[in-house]
Amino acid sequence: MGEVIRFVSKSERERIRLIREARAIYDSVFPPADPVSEQRDKGPQLMGPVAPMLNAAKLSRD
Repeated sequence: MGEVIRFVSKSERERIRLIREARAIYDSVFPPADPVSEQRDKGPQLMGPVAPMLNAAKLSRD
């Protein structure tokens, strides 16, 4: 049939941009662990106070 086009408001685009920027800053301060060490350490990983923002940014990148 046809494609559904979702309207994204200007404020929503700005929110997503800020989340991505926060993620980049967080990653520059706390680099993501390399996959090899993640495989050895299967325990829970703690995240900082920006965890909800980071999770939202991760979802928006997919």
